[in-house]
Amino acid sequence: MNTTEDTGDSGTRTIALDRNGLIRVGARPSLWRYLRQIWEFRSFVLFDSKSRIAGGNSTNSLGQIWLVLNPILNGATYFFVFGLLLGTGRGIENFIAYLIIGVFMFRFTSSAITSGSKAIISNRSVVRAFSFPRATLALAVNVRELMVQVPAFITMFVLILAFPPLEIVSWKWLLFIPLVAVQFLFNLGLSLILARLVTRFNDVTNLITFGTRIWLYLSAVFFSIDRFADHPTVLFIMHLNPMYCILEIARDSLLYDAWPDPNRWLVLGAWTLVLLVVGTVLFWQAEESYGQEK
Repeated sequence: MNTTEDTGDSGTRTIALDRNGLIRVGARPSLWRYLRQIWEFRSFVLFDSKSRIAGGNSTNSLGQIWLVLNPILNGATYFFVFGLLLGTGRGIENFIAYLIIGVFMFRFTSSAITSGSKAIISNRSVVRAFSFPRATLALAVNVRELMVQVPAFITMFVLILAFPPLEIVSWKWLLFIPLVAVQFLFNLGLSLILARLVTRFNDVTNLITFGTRIWLYLSAVFFSIDRFADHPTVLFIMHLNPMYCILEIARDSLLYDAWPDPNRWLVLGAWTLVLLVVGTVLFWQAEESYGQEK
């Protein structure tokens, strides 16, 4: 509450201000309030995601078609190199569909975390000019990647049904919806962690590119882990790989009409929960530093 005091003939007044409820401009809010602010900016997240999708391929002659062509061309390349030349598909039932699922699902995560890691450094001018929760930038990137993957996933379903042997379409296909939801949260948590690291150490960007390539080779995208049946340690490590869990769940439900192993859900869920909590807290702790980097 404001009070005034007359100092006499000089005509000056001393005004006492009640500072309760006032906060420093740009100060980091509490974690709970920060999460509420992110929710309040949901319209910005959707608008930013849609606008960047519309303008992303506007300079290309084929435009949005590249969203589908890229994973198809990558899959064809991997099939030629690993399926035909190296023969990694021997013994895998319906190897073409097996590879298609691996390529499309892995691309969703690799694109999301690569773009999400640059959410702050790619928008420095916006970060420095406006006050808003910076995590919305990483969230917008992941929402955009999810929207981009919708036509790609539809294409994936068509390709699975187009190449013989024809797969059975059953109720198990609906498991794909919660799987993509969990994968989205997994991508978001990892993006928040990487975004903070890249903001602090820009060289991490190069390590991410290298790391996703290694991750691709270690996630059974174009080979079966049955070849490691005599190596229990390798199998144990593979079963702890969240990307392998994603691919295994997708392949069981879409290709083999089988209920995925509950352990795959448990491992994937544990990774997702840890990354989302740790990523949110780490990103929030550095909220005041974003935009001040040289």
